[in-house]
Amino acid sequence: MRGCAAESPVDAGLFTLRAPWGLDGLRATTHWLAAVRLAESYPDIDVDPDVLYVDNGQILTSAGAAAGLDLCPHMIRRDYGSAVAAHAARLSVMPLEREGGQAQFIVHDQPPTPQGSVMEPVLRWMEDNAGRELTLDDIAEHAGMSTRTLMRRFREQTGTTPLQWLHRARVRQAQHLLETTGHSIERIALQVGFGSPTAFRDRFKRIAGVSPQVYRRTFQ
Repeated sequence: MRGCAAESPVDAGLFTLRAPWGLDGLRATTHWLAAVRLAESYPDIDVDPDVLYVDNGQILTSAGAAAGLDLCPHMIRRDYGSAVAAHAARLSVMPLEREGGQAQFIVHDQPPTPQGSVMEPVLRWMEDNAGRELTLDDIAEHAGMSTRTLMRRFREQTGTTPLQWLHRARVRQAQHLLETTGHSIERIALQVGFGSPTAFRDRFKRIAGVSPQVYRRTFQ
């Protein structure tokens, strides 16, 4: 049985869960308004206020009501796999991941492409060609826009930049290969479009929160 606490500034569930679940020596998060109080009250808990949620296996904590929703696809992903998590997220009309703050083993399945949007064909082309060496000029040329217009429309419709989106698409593809194949890290790095294994490892850890090797051991 897992313990899961979604925190709020009024009644941080983590405070009540600490005693029965035993978080001493473990990493945990809570709402930013309660983070200082939690750290002062329970110094044995490693409080991290900068992430959406923390997964300690049997105990999962989130940084607020909205972060608790982010935690749900992660739990489904851990128990039933990427496809079921993606389906549940789409049924719930919610993203599989949010920009701004990473969590341990945060989910990185392919988010729904904005249907019918101006950028939809461009996003699909970028995903299909993620293994190529793409530049901002390449993407703008395919979209038939200036780089300035591309950047503006991209941020309006995706909340990020073209190259940041491309990096995340490559990491999602790498996660799938790490889960389903025995390919070496070096081979996967080239398959998904990274110029070197070192660049791949750095970007993967920055986005996913763990190294490719740790991710493979956890999810394969």
